Amino acid sequence: MLCNMDTTSPKIIVITGASDGIGAAAARLLSAAGHRVAVVGRSPEKTAHVAREVGGEHFVADFTDLADVRRLATELDDAYPRIDVLANNAGGILGGDRTKTVDGHERTLQVNHLAPFLLTGLLLDKLLASRASVIQTSSVGARLFGHLDLDDLDHDRDFSAHRAYGTAKLENILFTTELHRRFHDRGLSSAAFHPGGVATNFGAESTSFFRPLYQSRIGKMVLATPEKGAAQLVRFARTEPGADWQSGAYYEGGRVTRRVNPQARDADLARRLWDRSAELVGVDAR
Repeated sequence: MLCNMDTTSPKIIVITGASDGIGAAAARLLSAAGHRVAVVGRSPEKTAHVAREVGGEHFVADFTDLADVRRLATELDDAYPRIDVLANNAGGILGGDRTKTVDGHERTLQVNHLAPFLLTGLLLDKLLASRASVIQTSSVGARLFGHLDLDDLDHDRDFSAHRAYGTAKLENILFTTELHRRFHDRGLSSAAFHPGGVATNFGAESTSFFRPLYQSRIGKMVLATPEKGAAQLVRFARTEPGADWQSGAYYEGGRVTRRVNPQARDADLARRLWDRSAELVGVDAR
């Protein structure tokens, strides 16, 4: 299990997808614990509101536009002398149709994987200098629906909203393991986690069968609160890799789990996904 106690001085923590749901809940909890939180979201009004609540700065970016991600990276780099934690939390199941972004990528792939990959890559020098932790909000959907084909990342041949979402969450896990492999010996740590079923706006922009559950009164009664869903993210951010959690691992229910999609264990696939992603977004593959 993860430790509940802070083991370091206050940190600078960037959380994407923090205008609502578990991102906003994590921002409130981390701010209350004395950390400085940068709130990143798509909605200017909601993002600014959460930032006012937590006494932090807010940054607005639309992950369906990689130019927005590049601008965000510059703003974050300029705003902070260091970044101790980058929580790549933005994402979700999007739409019922295979929609392309302005950058030409399937929207679920870009929002859940390519945009956080690009943001992390652009901030990598600062993250390395800060000996930072990079946290990915993944999902059990990686195991249930994910299947990665590097020759068809945009799901031109096999699109469904669930397959695109599950594959993107699988990509989050592979990104985590490859971050660890490439950079842990230089001080960078990484983890991915499934937050559980949480009463948020998850699926609100899709035709997924998840949508009625998450939006219903019954769903809001049986699903976990955003605060409970945020607990793992908060613990990774507050505690220390190595001492309190294992870098490069995927967590469910606060524990490292071996119940993963078999592709999540494929180290060569993780390397090749990294190289292909770097090519698609135009960053140094390192």
